[in-house]
Amino acid sequence: MTDDKKIEWLLRVGVAGEFVGHGLLAIEGKKDWVGWISQLTHADAATATTLLLAIGIADVILALVVLLRPVRPLLLWMAAWGFWTALVRPIVGQSWLDFVERSANWAAPMSLYYLLRTKK
Repeated sequence: MTDDKKIEWLLRVGVAGEFVGHGLLAIEGKKDWVGWISQLTHADAATATTLLLAIGIADVILALVVLLRPVRPLLLWMAAWGFWTALVRPIVGQSWLDFVERSANWAAPMSLYYLLRTKK
């Protein structure tokens, strides 16, 4: 296996792991996240919970796609989504360090995107 292929698989596993983990937490209805959705959208808790469930299912599906056959436009979406979800922390009142700590949430899918783009 070439070094590029090893790097690709490390990124695929890392990105999939992040999205499966966050997706399952969303499916479980993580209380903080329901509150953040309500705070940002002014939706009631039931609506926020339903939205979070849909987001969680989408995250898990994206994780499976990355493992089975990464699609470059989806990786761009995952990078944008990872950036947004990291940025939500300071927006809802947490420290900017919570955003910085989550840099891999957007940098890993973007790195995989660029790696696959150069292989084309």
